[in-house]
Amino acid sequence: MSNIRNFLITAHIDHGKSTLADRMLEITGTIEKRQMQAQFLDQMDIERERGITIKMAPVKMVYKDHILNLIDTPGHSDFTYEVSRALYAVEGVILLVDSTQGIQAQTLANFYMAKRAGLKIIGALSKIDAHPKDLEAILKDTAKLIGCSPEDIYRVSGKTGEGVEALLDAVIKELPPPKKPELIGNQEAALVFDSMYDDHKGIVAHVRVFGGSFKRDDATKLVAADTHFKIKEVGYFVPKLKTGDVLNEGEIGYIATGIKDPDKLNIGDTIGEIGLPGHQLPKPVVFAALYPSEESDYDDLKSALHRLRLNDVSFNFEPEMSEVLGRGFRCGFLGRLHFEIITERLKREFNLETVSSFPSVSYRVKISKEWVEVKTPKDFPEDYEAAEEPIVHIEIVTPPTYLGSVFMLQNIFHLNNLNTESFGDYMIVRGKMPLTDLVSDFDDKLKSVSSGFASFSYELGGYETANLTKLEILVASEVVPGLTRIVRKDEAESEARIMVERLKDLLPKAQFVQAIQGRAMGRIVARENIAALKKDVTGYLYGGDRTRKMKLWKKQARGKKRLKATGRVEIPPSVFKELLKK
Repeated sequence: MSNIRNFLITAHIDHGKSTLADRMLEITGTIEKRQMQAQFLDQMDIERERGITIKMAPVKMVYKDHILNLIDTPGHSDFTYEVSRALYAVEGVILLVDSTQGIQAQTLANFYMAKRAGLKIIGALSKIDAHPKDLEAILKDTAKLIGCSPEDIYRVSGKTGEGVEALLDAVIKELPPPKKPELIGNQEAALVFDSMYDDHKGIVAHVRVFGGSFKRDDATKLVAADTHFKIKEVGYFVPKLKTGDVLNEGEIGYIATGIKDPDKLNIGDTIGEIGLPGHQLPKPVVFAALYPSEESDYDDLKSALHRLRLNDVSFNFEPEMSEVLGRGFRCGFLGRLHFEIITERLKREFNLETVSSFPSVSYRVKISKEWVEVKTPKDFPEDYEAAEEPIVHIEIVTPPTYLGSVFMLQNIFHLNNLNTESFGDYMIVRGKMPLTDLVSDFDDKLKSVSSGFASFSYELGGYETANLTKLEILVASEVVPGLTRIVRKDEAESEARIMVERLKDLLPKAQFVQAIQGRAMGRIVARENIAALKKDVTGYLYGGDRTRKMKLWKKQARGKKRLKATGRVEIPPSVFKELLKK
């Protein structure tokens, strides 16, 4: 194991992780130059289009007689869980800081995670080809954070390749080789840190081998699930799957289990003879119901969600039934972006159009002296003794110039308990706010008031008392469950007004007048009407007695009255999607 190095690259979003990984793949000869494309490890189209890493990507490189197992990780705070579980598979971390932007919120969050995991950290500044004027100051800030000399921070350019070889040499010299945990002894043990599904190989587990070795046709088991199976194939990521003869101690690779049931394998389980301490499964904090656009696609949606959960264990789902939207699934996500990515992947990878409810969070409500967790807005009771909403502790990193603008966000969001601390050329603002504010449009507003220079990270901070109510939207006297939300009582009327006005603009006209109402606290707090679609039933008449026209108009009025009494308003999926946009 002395010639193996397992490490990951971590940084704030858009700080150059994937581009640096590209140059490493080139220099080590893992990918031929003619095959190279930008962000090679970002295999999903949606990653390339958005310019962000969503899924961790492992790859095996051979450099100077050493095996270097790299894991490229996401930088957005919604995908922190990808970073946290990758930390269990490695011994070292390259902490990358953009030399044109400096230390950002997720830089700090990822650094502290690596520190708590006891990993060796190498600091590096990216994008030095841009010749930033504040390079030396950012160098000192990074060195101060890691606790080393500025001379120990590497300067690299993923674009030109400058300094990348020196960084690879540092990985070999400064990062420790794999070490076997004492509890394993001579037993076999491979920690599952990710997985995917293959129609022929079944569940393919991404593993770090801590003890023993694994090869094809070996009989083994999933320890926590107590599921026995025969290995169909083992191999490595180069970065695509490449079959190998054996996976040895200290290596990172994959094991094709042949298991077809996605529910059999959980991330954090161990393959082998003895269980390893796995990481905690993440707790979803944002909830939304997903319904197929066509009722006949229900089974396909169910199958797709099972496949996605195997590849992304950080969201869960359970069946849901709506009188208006039909059968669907109530899903839990790690954040607003995570929700958007899952719905986009359903569309691209499985060709499934979905209709979603508003993203919401879970609340705690006290009824008859007992606390109940409420995840679905429609289940929120009208009468309760007390209610609590989830709170997050937020950390904002901003240049001093925009400190006043950041504090002005208190006028838009329920941001409080703010305190500041200086860190080099930056200010760190810490405070707390409701999770529901965070998952609305806080990120966009922060970028707007700071011209894109401020960033944030957050941690869940328990629950706090709040004065809440259920806001329902009625169209033609019928409640639309997908539009039900939980809001503060003092904001119910203004939120209802915004919703009914937007619906009035978005809904198509019908043959009868459509009343759009917002109901909260047992009463109607906002209303708008959509005028009936006009049709000239007398247009074909020419001349003659006016009574002929009067008869046709009365007949039309009776028809509209019957239609209004029996007709239902169908809300197109496009309207739901527009309403989700802030």
